[in-house]
Amino acid sequence: MAPKALDLFQAYSQGKLPKEEGFIVSSFFQETSAYAIYEVVSYANVKNLYLAEEGLTFETDGNKLYILVEPGTFPQKFVEPFRRDTKLQIPHRFSELDVYTAKNQTRVMVSKEPIVSYGSFTILKPTGVNFSLIFYHTDEVMDTLHYFFQETLNKETNIPRSDARKAAELVINGVKKFGLW
Repeated sequence: MAPKALDLFQAYSQGKLPKEEGFIVSSFFQETSAYAIYEVVSYANVKNLYLAEEGLTFETDGNKLYILVEPGTFPQKFVEPFRRDTKLQIPHRFSELDVYTAKNQTRVMVSKEPIVSYGSFTILKPTGVNFSLIFYHTDEVMDTLHYFFQETLNKETNIPRSDARKAAELVINGVKKFGLW
C-alpha cells in the first residue's frame, strides 16, 4: 500500500516526492506555549526542485493556507496577526480569517482565501519539534488531511477532541478552495 504522507525532506532524498501534485503541511510551534502556525501548500506540475541550506524550493505555482492556533491565555490576542512579532505572525488581518473558538478558549484561525504563489515557493527546513509533511494527492487526501489536523490540533495544541474535529473541518473547507486542480 502506498503511503498517504511522508516527511517532505525524506521523500525528496528518497526520490518519492511527487512532481505532478501534492499538499505540504508545515508546522511552526512555539516552545513556551500551545501557540502554533501551520501552513498548507498545494502545488501541481513542478518544473524543478532546488534543495538549499534554508529549505526546498519548488519551481511552480502554489496555493497557501495559514492556520493560526492561539491559546486563550495569549496576551496579544487583540493584535492583528500580521502585526505580531515575526515568529508569531501570519500575513492576514482578523477580517481575512475564519475563526473557531474551542471550549478552552483556544482560537483556530484559518485563511478565508488561499494566497497564490506564482513561479516558485520555498518550504523551510523544520527545526526542533516542527515538521513538513507531503500528503500525496489520492482519492482520500481530504479525509487524510482532516484526520491529521484533528489529531494534531488535539494533541499538539491542547484543543478538546470535539473542538479539534470542528476546527479540522474549517481547515478542510479552506483547502477545498485551492484552485490548482
